[in-house]
Amino acid sequence: MPEIGKKAPSLDGTTNDGSELKLASLKGQWVVVYFYPKDSTPGCTNEAKDFRDLYPKFRQRHAQVIGVSRDSVKSHANFVAKQELPFPLVSDPDETWCRAFDVIHEKVLYGKRHLGIVRSTFLIDPLGKLAREWRGVKVPGHAQAVLDTIPAQ
Repeated sequence: MPEIGKKAPSLDGTTNDGSELKLASLKGQWVVVYFYPKDSTPGCTNEAKDFRDLYPKFRQRHAQVIGVSRDSVKSHANFVAKQELPFPLVSDPDETWCRAFDVIHEKVLYGKRHLGIVRSTFLIDPLGKLAREWRGVKVPGHAQAVLDTIPAQ
């Protein structure tokens, strides 16, 4: 699990368009990595739309946004198209990214216990170090709070 001030994990994954994304290749800019449970569910859709709507402001601050869930590349492609998301979604079916950032935990849904993604966001600075983390995120206002943490250029 990455610690604040320490180097972020060196990960790569397949995005919604089938291309490979290497987290280390984004050095030199701020990187927002947000983990969410499932494409096209109400909370996850609202979170994606919030990041989408603020994306131009993230780019003004030289920040890239990346969403990550265990959904397939095809599911991500459909979600990106339907919601018109301008940023990539990484497919993490083997939970490599999720485990590296320690976001897989036991959850209870309708009285049943299961392992799932705890909605979390991580901010990586231009040097590749973890600058901030938000765990157990509540969607309303979250994308704005992340944006407000990144220094204006």
